[in-house]
Amino acid sequence: MIASKVIRKISDYGTLVMFSHSIFSLSFAVISMLLASNGFPSAWKVFWILMAFMGARTGANAINRAIDAEIDMLNPRTSTRQIPQGKISKNEAYGLAAASFGIMLLSAAMLNILCLILSPLALIFMTGYSYTKRFTWLCHIILGVTTAAAPVGAWIAVTGNLSVTPLIMGVSNTLWVAGFDIIYSIQDYEFDKANKLRSIPVKFGIHKALHISSIFHIISCIFLLVLGLICKQLGIIYFSGLLIITVLFAIEHLLVANVRKPDDTRGEVYSFTAYSLNQIISIVFLTASLLEMLV
Repeated sequence: MIASKVIRKISDYGTLVMFSHSIFSLSFAVISMLLASNGFPSAWKVFWILMAFMGARTGANAINRAIDAEIDMLNPRTSTRQIPQGKISKNEAYGLAAASFGIMLLSAAMLNILCLILSPLALIFMTGYSYTKRFTWLCHIILGVTTAAAPVGAWIAVTGNLSVTPLIMGVSNTLWVAGFDIIYSIQDYEFDKANKLRSIPVKFGIHKALHISSIFHIISCIFLLVLGLICKQLGIIYFSGLLIITVLFAIEHLLVANVRKPDDTRGEVYSFTAYSLNQIISIVFLTASLLEMLV
């Protein structure tokens, strides 16, 4: 009985922080780490980089759920989440966030001084993002910048400094995440508009928002192309993977190309393109890059 409750609680925490979505920024973090070290860094560095990543990501998602609890309770789409359903309390979520951020700060200190110095800036973005949709339609881009801390942070963790390469990866990661977050947010168009919440679909309308999303993804692919051109470790396998990614992005936008009205009942399409399809894109990016560097 106790064991089943513990397992259920762990499952609720896993759902709360969306562990299955870690691949969105983990792929960029891993490839940035390998490019920075021109191979595998020491097991010590790999351990603390992964600890920093998981601490940051878990903390960011936990605090987001706590901050948005009241909004989630009002929104029919999100009212079944763990906090609105009473499966996890807000205090529990805040406690998980505090513990996770503590792990992130400890990991940063174990890596190098620049990681430690920059970690408060990362915390500001991870915590502040949750409030942005209350006052700016740029919330999607701010989310992208927050996730882009993964490749930039991984590079700094290995080298102790910053260069053009992780910034290129960061821009690509930012626009990629912002692009699919725009698509995902269309599900909440009517709710956001009625509750004075900001988003690119609310600001510009669904049709224009989809165009903005496609532009973001085109630019993201261009930056990935530049990454392949400037990094000597990347070659034909990487570019083949990038071609597949470009095709998948095209499929993503074809799936939602006919969405014109806010009352279009295609929530399952938004969810698929925003998460499932982009998880595949992440795996392709990770696999092609790893094969390139390891074969």
